Amino acid sequence: MPRAHTLLDRVETPQGPLELRQSGERSFMITIAGRVLMSSQLTRSELAVAQLACAALAGRPAPRILIGGLGLGFTLRAALDALPKKGTRIEVAELNPAVERWCRGPLAVLTASAVADPRVEVVIGDVSQRIRAADGHARYDAIILDLYLGPADLPRGRIDPLYGAEILQCCADALKPGGVYSVWSEEPNTRFEERLRKVGFKVELVRPRGGGARNAVYVAIKPTVRKRTPG
Repeated sequence: MPRAHTLLDRVETPQGPLELRQSGERSFMITIAGRVLMSSQLTRSELAVAQLACAALAGRPAPRILIGGLGLGFTLRAALDALPKKGTRIEVAELNPAVERWCRGPLAVLTASAVADPRVEVVIGDVSQRIRAADGHARYDAIILDLYLGPADLPRGRIDPLYGAEILQCCADALKPGGVYSVWSEEPNTRFEERLRKVGFKVELVRPRGGGARNAVYVAIKPTVRKRTPG
């Protein structure tokens, strides 16, 4: 970690200390247990995960969006810039209230205070709970996930419950026809892609330039018409 980064705040989490560090007026990073989670100097993937989802929604007059993970606020800012100024509703599910506090405080300079936009509601909690709570009258046009590691394989062949078959089916159910499920991943994951296709999504893998050597964005589109099962 560069010594020039000054510690601004630290909170304890089950995964280790979550820290906000700064070096210069617009250079910030968030770390957990000493590992860099995100940096204001490397934002291409964080922007792309929202830009790609919103591009697929072009023409929808009043989109309803769910973003999982607030981070430095770049994904939220990209969604706000790409969506209509009237009618848009964006929910951001963030586990740690300190991250919201940082985005309203020292990090606000990076995103023109994105969290203060009247189109935005920040909810402290697990994004999977928001997904499961959606129903036919409150479905989303897009679900955008920009979370720690993304759909990485876990030890002993385990699957992260955020990216397993059950929650992916919930994502499909929580989306309107033609809705978009956009996910940042630290690296491509063919098993995750296979699970997306089994649920019925049409999947595209995008490798954003400048987003990191291995970083990937999965853009999955829910069909507008459900296929009928023969029989």
